[in-house]
Amino acid sequence: MPRPIARVLMLLELLQAGGLRTVAELAARLDVDERTVRRYADHLLDLDVPVESVRGRHGGYRLASGFRMPPLMLSDDEALAVLLGLLAGQRAGLMTATGTASETAAAKIRRVLPERLGRRLDAVLGSLAFTAAPSTPAVPDSAVLLSIADAVRDHRPVAIRYTAADGRHSERTLHPYGLVAHSGRWYVTGGDPAVGEDRTFRLDRMADVRALPGTFDPPAAFDPAERVLSGLATAPYRHEVTVLVRGSAEHVRARLPAGVAIVEELPPGPGPGTERDPDSETGPWSRVDMRVDRLDWLPAVLASLDRPFVIERPDELRGLVTEFAARLADSAREHSASWAGWDVRS
Repeated sequence: MPRPIARVLMLLELLQAGGLRTVAELAARLDVDERTVRRYADHLLDLDVPVESVRGRHGGYRLASGFRMPPLMLSDDEALAVLLGLLAGQRAGLMTATGTASETAAAKIRRVLPERLGRRLDAVLGSLAFTAAPSTPAVPDSAVLLSIADAVRDHRPVAIRYTAADGRHSERTLHPYGLVAHSGRWYVTGGDPAVGEDRTFRLDRMADVRALPGTFDPPAAFDPAERVLSGLATAPYRHEVTVLVRGSAEHVRARLPAGVAIVEELPPGPGPGTERDPDSETGPWSRVDMRVDRLDWLPAVLASLDRPFVIERPDELRGLVTEFAARLADSAREHSASWAGWDVRS
């Protein structure tokens, strides 16, 4: 889109925000001089956009009261941002039970775009490749998501019907503190007055949300995302794992994020293994607690930390790490001469 036309549309967007805008303000926002702003306003008048000019010391431009814009007017950058956002939301699992909504929305945007711009956007989307497979989402109902969002904003309690992972159904009251999207799932975390504790629920397991009278005060400095991640890391699983790692919490979290492990950097002092390792007092130690269903993936992750570590539990993990280390050592000792004559492409 030619730059003058893009700036004319930008002027229209500024005026649509409402109120009177001075010529000086508009010139600064558009990065043009005041004479050019007046010329752009004339362009809008030629397009039958009712721009009103207000004279005087504090005069400027505004749109006539009651004016309604056409359904969509997007620049190249805006159209690309919207379509990429829809695509990213689909792949991240951030959609509702009406999963086709993002596809139909993208189709509507394409239909109202100029043909030239539509072809260019199709070229981008058609040539775009991703390095990771899309998430398999557990999508909530749109009405549930919107009702919970309203309750979070207005600090209103809600009644919900919920189906737990084991299939049990319940009805309860919730004081929702915040919505969290994580790994293709939507969560709400908040207070459960019946048990006097904070709880986390998956929105796709909610069948109904009904606003209740009254309001509540959410706790100060509450972090919904941190609460959801810590809840996932401490949920009951088959194995409970505790490992001490000589490294900062920041270093450990790079490989074991909050949704996988609880990482606590320990205060300075002699670390484990001091008797056999005189250098073990250098650098911080971190305690890592995890609950996992399988242990077979942990040896490789612990090796990737590239830090000394001590396994406190379970004993089974020690054996898996020993076997993993032996396999690595065997591979390192293997000489290329032993593969002479073997075609790696066969």
